[in-house]
Amino acid sequence: MAAVTLQGVKKSYDGKTDVLTGIDLDIADGEFVVLVGPSGCGKSTLLRMLCGLEEVSSGDISIGGRVVNHLPPAERGIAMVFQSYALYPHMTVYRNMAFGLKVAGADKATIDARIRSAARTLQIEHLLDRLPRELSGGQRQRVAIGRAIVREPQLFLFDEPLSNLDAALRVQTRLELARLHRQLQATIVYVTHDQVEAMTLGDKIVVMHEGRIQQAGSPLELYQTPCNRFVATFIGSPKMNLLPATVMQAGADGVRCSLPGGAQIVAQVDGQGLNPGDAVQLGLRPEHARAGQGEQRLSGTLDMVEHLGEVNLLYVQLDGGQDVVVRGDGGQRVQVGEAVSFQADPADWHLFTADGDAARRLHPGNLHPARRPAAERAA
Repeated sequence: MAAVTLQGVKKSYDGKTDVLTGIDLDIADGEFVVLVGPSGCGKSTLLRMLCGLEEVSSGDISIGGRVVNHLPPAERGIAMVFQSYALYPHMTVYRNMAFGLKVAGADKATIDARIRSAARTLQIEHLLDRLPRELSGGQRQRVAIGRAIVREPQLFLFDEPLSNLDAALRVQTRLELARLHRQLQATIVYVTHDQVEAMTLGDKIVVMHEGRIQQAGSPLELYQTPCNRFVATFIGSPKMNLLPATVMQAGADGVRCSLPGGAQIVAQVDGQGLNPGDAVQLGLRPEHARAGQGEQRLSGTLDMVEHLGEVNLLYVQLDGGQDVVVRGDGGQRVQVGEAVSFQADPADWHLFTADGDAARRLHPGNLHPARRPAAERAA
């Protein structure tokens, strides 16, 4: 396997349309890195530049310490798994997996040994004689992954490989990919628009927006300490609630804000640089709200309920007119139209300035394990 480095990588078309604007990123040997962001953010373009399907306008891409900007895909030591599987329809599974090795000049014994080993790992030994049309979507995806494994590349690239699968199969295949990474200790760059996939798979998540990296870090780091409003609302499901607020008092040990409905909230963030009267936004994740009648209570009317079994998602219209989502106990009976109230610890509030930057949270690590992302609790 190999480390990957991107230094000042840019991509533009006709020198006018900028798709990527100065990407700097270090990927460690054996790391599973997920590029995530909305459609059009540049993540797939970046992946295609890594594999050599797109040219670099400026900057350098290095794989295993070697600059690969001008190398064709076959000489980069990479293997790519596409969203569409890209299997040859007239070839059996065995021949699909063998094709790249044959082109590379591997002998029959080596080809057979690698195919049998990959098939065992992916549990597709019984499918080797079938044609792609005889396989389910999940089976085709495993064949596409197997075709990449047998090449023993320095770097694996995945371009939204689960987007064509149904919900249950996506979860199953996601678990298989995580196990596969542990077995191979491979360097993987994985593109998705699904932040749940990103949170559950990645050692490092790279959040992209409008051709730039907004933040890169572990799933827990991005969840607890997003650097700006975009990352805060993109990471987490349901997304973070944002409430307009006005600063009343600010200091290094916290900020007191007032909401349109008259409620006052204290957030344990560094308020240096903020002044009374400044317009800000307070952020609260739905899972951090809890029933209560304390000093920082927020009240409203229940507008809608989504019953998800263990939990309910409560859509509440606050007295000040703002709409928020609160995660509630699935066993609690609630009715649309009833009055509800909730509060949150000062350490759980986020604060964003007028330009969208996040104020530094004073105690980001204080979250109880039960309230951390599921992927982190399982780690």
